[in-house]
Amino acid sequence: MTEAGKNRAVVVDDLPLVVDRDSSVPLAVQVADGLRGAATTGALRGGDRLPSSRELAARLGVSRTVVTAAYDQLHAEGWLSGRHGSGTYLTAAPEPVAAQAATAERADPTVGLLDLGAGAPCVEVIDPAAWRRAWRAVADRNPLVRRDRAGEPDYLAAVAEHLLRHRGLVAGSGSVVLATAGTSTAVGELAAALLRPGDVAAIEDPGYSRAAGAFQAAGIRLVPVPVDADGLRVDQLPLDAKMVYCTPAHQFPMGARMPAARRIELVEFARRTGALIIEDDYDGELRYDTSPLPLLAALAPELVVHLGTTSKILTPTLGVGWLVAAPAVTDAIRAHRELTGTGPSPAGQQVVAEFARNGDLARHLRRLRREMPPRRALVAEELRRRGLEVRGDDAGSHLLVPLATAAQEEAVVAAAAQAGVYLDGLGRYTRGPRQNFGIALGYAALSRAELPVAVRLAGDALAHVVQWSP
Repeated sequence: MTEAGKNRAVVVDDLPLVVDRDSSVPLAVQVADGLRGAATTGALRGGDRLPSSRELAARLGVSRTVVTAAYDQLHAEGWLSGRHGSGTYLTAAPEPVAAQAATAERADPTVGLLDLGAGAPCVEVIDPAAWRRAWRAVADRNPLVRRDRAGEPDYLAAVAEHLLRHRGLVAGSGSVVLATAGTSTAVGELAAALLRPGDVAAIEDPGYSRAAGAFQAAGIRLVPVPVDADGLRVDQLPLDAKMVYCTPAHQFPMGARMPAARRIELVEFARRTGALIIEDDYDGELRYDTSPLPLLAALAPELVVHLGTTSKILTPTLGVGWLVAAPAVTDAIRAHRELTGTGPSPAGQQVVAEFARNGDLARHLRRLRREMPPRRALVAEELRRRGLEVRGDDAGSHLLVPLATAAQEEAVVAAAAQAGVYLDGLGRYTRGPRQNFGIALGYAALSRAELPVAVRLAGDALAHVVQWSP
């Protein structure tokens, strides 16, 4: 077959779309990936009308069944919608790359506002003396000539001790601890080291946007999977998923704790399909009035990659986290780091190791666990007093206030901002069709003096919108 015959490129409303009949990737997958990629780069925008399946099949020289299958997949993922009598339209298009770059240059939306966004740490409980002591000790060390891309030995030992004492996870012969530059970076490394562009990864929806971004940057095809009161819906997982990303300790941002039965169901799915589970232990160190649940990594260390980070229990300043996985996985990541010259910075690792060496990390976690329950109680009581529903407050550092519609959510965020408070709506964490609406309200970032003021203002905004919305 000639090169011209092998790759038949057509223009659909000035949109280049290529199919390769010699590729091992099914034609329907190629068409879906091409349209999805066009939406990601901005060549297609939300509201654009696509050709009929018959018309696109004729232009590409493929069967109509191929295009119908591609459209059905994009419909299932929430990218397309059909309007009776008027065709198929793109409904879910992220900002194009150029727009994303421009957005990155804009100011942080929390600047100048009292921050009740989800996911921020409680830095107020960090002991300033212990913090300075750790940094001074690191400054006294000789500069490194070479770094171990697996991580600094003292840091890895501190992480292993932390996981054993605080999460009940043993890193032994069946698993290896690696340092990372944080959760989203670790997800990107896993995707780059273990997957190929076009492979499928399943993610929670709504879920952690930066993890989704890390997968996309590696060329991975994302399938958003709904979340219910027990966390990720295992029965909705795609059978061709190579990886499954989840936050079972305290689902971000809905706040569900995945019960033991659902965890076992997820592990059994991985055994059947060969998928690798990524267990992001977000908020894993914080739970209230509930018994601990088994880590996925403890249930099936050969099938699970366990991720943690200092960004939530200490501060993002350090820029380090950890990964626990089977040797085959950690070997692949080390090989990827050697190939690319990448890896986590030793400085943050050394600070954490010094922080742990003198017992300051353990003392910090005890202070954190004492600090968070009264904050949680203050927020939950203030909201419930106004007749608002609160979910997901049995763990972590944020809770969920469910709302009825996207319009309510947007109105609450706008009203709170006008009052001087930043709130997170679920819309910014949703990739598929909207099924959940509400506010993910964090209570860790503000000082003890600021928190009551911010919660009162947020409660006013929520109660007003809920009361007066049709």
